[in-house]
Amino acid sequence: MEHIERLCPAPKGASKKKAAAGNRKSNEISKQKWAILSLSSIPLVMTLGNSMLIPVLPSMEKELSISSFQTSMIITVYSIVAIILIPIAGFLSDHIGRKKVIIPSLIIAGIGGVISGYAAWKLDNAYWIILAGRSLQGVGAAGAFPIVLPLVGDMFKSEDDISSTLGLIETSNTFGKVLSPILGAFLAGFIWFLPFFSFPIFCIISTLLMIFLVKSPKTTEKPVPFKQFLHNLKTIFSEKGRWLYAIFFIGGILMFLLFGVLFYLSEVFEKEYGVKDLRKGFFLALPLGALCLSSFITGKVIKKNKILMKWLTFGGVILAAIAIAALYFSIKLWFMITMFLVTGIGIGVGLPCLDALITAGIEKEERGTVTSLYSSMRFIGVAAGPPFIALLMNYPHHWIFVVLSCISILTAFVILKAVKPGEPQKQ
Repeated sequence: MEHIERLCPAPKGASKKKAAAGNRKSNEISKQKWAILSLSSIPLVMTLGNSMLIPVLPSMEKELSISSFQTSMIITVYSIVAIILIPIAGFLSDHIGRKKVIIPSLIIAGIGGVISGYAAWKLDNAYWIILAGRSLQGVGAAGAFPIVLPLVGDMFKSEDDISSTLGLIETSNTFGKVLSPILGAFLAGFIWFLPFFSFPIFCIISTLLMIFLVKSPKTTEKPVPFKQFLHNLKTIFSEKGRWLYAIFFIGGILMFLLFGVLFYLSEVFEKEYGVKDLRKGFFLALPLGALCLSSFITGKVIKKNKILMKWLTFGGVILAAIAIAALYFSIKLWFMITMFLVTGIGIGVGLPCLDALITAGIEKEERGTVTSLYSSMRFIGVAAGPPFIALLMNYPHHWIFVVLSCISILTAFVILKAVKPGEPQKQ
């Protein structure tokens, strides 16, 4: 078709129609800019709720008189609860509406932050109450960020608009990761448990933005009955299971690498290099800043080119594997920061590609549940990373880099074999 178009140029009217279609797409995003801003606040807030604690973990270990593994569970318990509840939240969002799930979830997450903060402030044996509050935050997290992905798919018809918006959402998520260690270290510099109390304030702001600035798309369709829903879901996984399972696995591994690396850096900076407080927060922010920038650029570049998404994800994982493997030879401070910065770039390239592949590849009726299952796998990675690294740190540190680089290479192999987007259709 393309060579015919070159030989026989389209009429001027056709060109005008194409231009008008492009304008409609850009106008749609312009009209929804405040809604997109509001939605972007949710992954930002949820990321702050978790990642903000990472630079504070060594202080918690000292103040609460607990082990390194126990401090890692403060991050992990949040994710474990979210893993269990995310599919339920996704199903509910498909049936009662996205906002009706997101807004109560933000409120619950804020209450969890208050409980953890109060326990750390007033109670002598606060550890288990802090975990209870963190579990409640996980309940809220399950119905917040994972539901944003299908809501974006509902709001826009064009795959270009969906990909661009998801790129912004993922950038907001990664920007939260950049801001988190700096803000967490800054607040903990005053009182070590202050990050717990700051989280409810962010939740209130995000809730108000959702209430007043986001309008769910109107639909006249009735919710699919539960039995029919299960049948449809079974059909999706029988037809598309190979690439869906692969994307679930890849997303989980990328978050496993990210949070494993962050936990390792937080421990090593303070215990081996004497880097503490705000300085440590800035050092942790460097690889996360690289991740944020690469996510933003990738979201702008990929559009709806699924083949490009596959190869960018593959390239990003290989880049991360090489950077991590290089640390086997040296862990001098600035070399280590540089290699983890390169790792952040690799992870940042992959995440928006995975978001776009899974959101555009599933029909609207089942999109909430399928994307929620994907979010569950990401949370499994978040939950597994810190305790896994805490256990490995009992051995010579070069084993950490060997294991993480091998896992990255295995993930690249999965991308090659299982993610096979079709060639662009030829007319």
